[in-house]
Amino acid sequence: MSMILPYMQGFGTGGGLIVAIGAQNAFVLTQSIKKNHHLKICLVCALCDAVLITLGVLGTGDFVASHPMWLKPAAWGGAAFLAWCGFSSFRSAINGGKLESDEETVTGVRPIIMMTFAITLLNPHVYLDTIVMLGSISGQYSGEARYFFGFGAVTASFIWFYTLGFGGRALAPLFRKPVTWRILDSLVGVTMWAIAFSLGAKAMSV
Repeated sequence: MSMILPYMQGFGTGGGLIVAIGAQNAFVLTQSIKKNHHLKICLVCALCDAVLITLGVLGTGDFVASHPMWLKPAAWGGAAFLAWCGFSSFRSAINGGKLESDEETVTGVRPIIMMTFAITLLNPHVYLDTIVMLGSISGQYSGEARYFFGFGAVTASFIWFYTLGFGGRALAPLFRKPVTWRILDSLVGVTMWAIAFSLGAKAMSV
């Protein structure tokens, strides 16, 4: 099996889950606008994702891959979850969203890093998205392909957070407009549904 396909599916799935508007993305973008230790914040967020995704691939992914009876349920579960994510993204696109940038600035390195860990790790969805869902979906691939899937998801995380970090000031006016989130959410929805369809087709063939 070509390693490009699992890598791109990992990139698309991971990116779709990470890009959704939420407290973490708003926090990163706001601190980037203020240049408040923003690159350190990006590194913490990306490394947290990398560790959790790796745990998912090596834990949940290994379990699914080594127990063939779980391949079909995991594939259908992943497809259903991504289909719901896609639906949620389209609903968000209809409703619209915007960046709120009135958070209080924290000037010390230690407080801002601790706040970043809190925003990242105290969100239960981060564990569902990385360890459970990405881990389960990675189990659909055998051998090295599973690790390329995980690597694709990690790559998407680093690219996204550093895009917010380096482009914070330039992106801020765009992300204050609901239309920007509508376009982004629509693209995420299309990506999620395309991957959900692929997983569903794979489940039918197992």
